[in-house]
Amino acid sequence: MLARLELPLEITQAPVGGAGYEASGKPLPDATLSLARDADAILFGAVGDPRFDALERSLRPEQAILGLRKALGLFANLRPAQVHPELVSASALRPEIVAGLDILIVRELTGDIYFGEPKGIRVVDGAEREGFDTMRYRESEVRRIARVAFEAARNRRRKLCSVDKANVLETSQLWREVVVLEAKAYPEVELQHMYVDNCAMQLVRDPKQFDVILTGNLFGDILSDEASMLTGSIGMLPSASLDARGKGLYEPIHGSAPDIAGRGIANPLATILSAAMMLRHSLGQPEAAARIERAVAQALREGYRTADIHSAGGRRVGTEEMGEAVAARL
Repeated sequence: MLARLELPLEITQAPVGGAGYEASGKPLPDATLSLARDADAILFGAVGDPRFDALERSLRPEQAILGLRKALGLFANLRPAQVHPELVSASALRPEIVAGLDILIVRELTGDIYFGEPKGIRVVDGAEREGFDTMRYRESEVRRIARVAFEAARNRRRKLCSVDKANVLETSQLWREVVVLEAKAYPEVELQHMYVDNCAMQLVRDPKQFDVILTGNLFGDILSDEASMLTGSIGMLPSASLDARGKGLYEPIHGSAPDIAGRGIANPLATILSAAMMLRHSLGQPEAAARIERAVAQALREGYRTADIHSAGGRRVGTEEMGEAVAARL
């Protein structure tokens, strides 16, 4: 019988997103940011609520997560996509295509078109409005995220696919040049380059060809959500956003789903697995992380299913019962 680990965890809660706006008039209250700076790690709840869609962009809930990423220097986003054997039939793709899938998307998180300046909406020719955003990357930004991806690949199956649009974008040309230079320090890792449109196609044609995918902020946002559906449900996927010292913010990759809030049907496993990633990457507790992951796997083997994964068969349960099932097996 495994011994209890008795981890000394001190947990503090703080409002953010819509709750932050209601508490202080902005999505990322100063007190919340202060707590996040002082913490060893952050476990983040999803944000977003149509009640706040009429607010100016700077006050919308989604700005909270962008603000935390920038303020804390969380440049490396790790998004694993694994298919549990019991959920193969929940995927939209044929079982033989997704069975055994285990890929990791490494997404740069604090640069690219989401943060590039200038941006805005202006009137041109005195007549019509024009929206504009700036895609930009510095060489140092590409180098540091490339190193994260190469290190991850070295500890996995030693295959790295760098995704860009170098046939069109100057930014991607620089990206590819820097990745090639960084690859020299990792001769044991096989490096492949792929255009983002082809990668999107390959993820649904033959996803198991990939091990680690490295890409920028915009492309990573899109590809990681696509990869999530290979697993059967976006409710299954955790993520980690790390700074240069390993401190991180951990969150499920799904949104807040206000249409089902309070109904007790949301899948809690992505958040539970995000907590496991937090224990592994920021808190130095790999055994505790592994125990959580094994408990999730056991609950799935025993047939517990929330609504989003019930197509794979088994016993349909609500949010609370799924959480209790994992806790009991832990």
